[in-house]
Amino acid sequence: MKIERLSAFVEVARTGNLTRAARVLEVTQPALSERLQGLERELGVDLFVRTPRGVRLTEAGRALVPHAERAMSAIADGRRVVDELRRGAGGRLAVGAAPAVSTYVLPLVLHRFNVEHPDVELSVRTGHSEEVLEMVLREDVQVGVVRELRHPEVQTTSLYEDELVLVVHQGHRFAERARIPISELAREHLVTFDRASSYNELTQALFREAGIVPRGTIELDNIDAAKKCVAQGLGVALLPRQAVREELASRVVRQVALAGARPIRRRIVAVRRRDAGPVVPIVAAFLGLIRAAQADPQPPARAI
Repeated sequence: MKIERLSAFVEVARTGNLTRAARVLEVTQPALSERLQGLERELGVDLFVRTPRGVRLTEAGRALVPHAERAMSAIADGRRVVDELRRGAGGRLAVGAAPAVSTYVLPLVLHRFNVEHPDVELSVRTGHSEEVLEMVLREDVQVGVVRELRHPEVQTTSLYEDELVLVVHQGHRFAERARIPISELAREHLVTFDRASSYNELTQALFREAGIVPRGTIELDNIDAAKKCVAQGLGVALLPRQAVREELASRVVRQVALAGARPIRRRIVAVRRRDAGPVVPIVAAFLGLIRAAQADPQPPARAI
């Protein structure tokens, strides 16, 4: 059923007059009549009875009117939503994010995004990077923010690099030293977090490469717990820089460089299905805010 035929029917039904309907639709009267006749042929019934004063709906025409009006309204709504999506003014954005990203990066990004795009319906799901990748492949989310992963069905866009940094309690013997040999960690209790995380793999690889074993290990299930243990002086930890920004700024913990060890960096990327089409404005805006948050990680000012 062609849209122009349906819109012609709705307008003629509303006005009861071919001339007025043609003027509203900005078509000639013969073109309007052809559309109506085409719809009647398609349905196999007469929809109007022609009268000296105009047209009158038949019983079939009256039955069709509410359905045709709903169809035209749905089409108008669809056009509006697509236009809002094209302009980045509305629509829906579903995001998947790895735990460190969702905890330490997204809150500020989501705040800024909601301020700039208040009419976008936003949802966030979390999981380890491999789980978020599966969400993207299943189309549960439109974009995932994860550590760098390779998969033939997704395309990646680099966002920023995160780095694992050694943090210690403010009263620790390392606290006033800018740099220590990595071998000195053999005398320390190491606080680790989330055995399933790639951060844990990077930490273990660093110690293996250095050929050292910590004096003891405190294994926890999340970064916040690890930070609290370090702040209480229970051990030292290698934690994502983005996760300890506030603690470093307030000097609750101190960062110490490791001599003789390569920097432990991890690239954070956005992943989308290759067949998802061009990046729509709301996705581009969201990813731009993530990059901006890394350059300017200041929290939003509180209203007074």
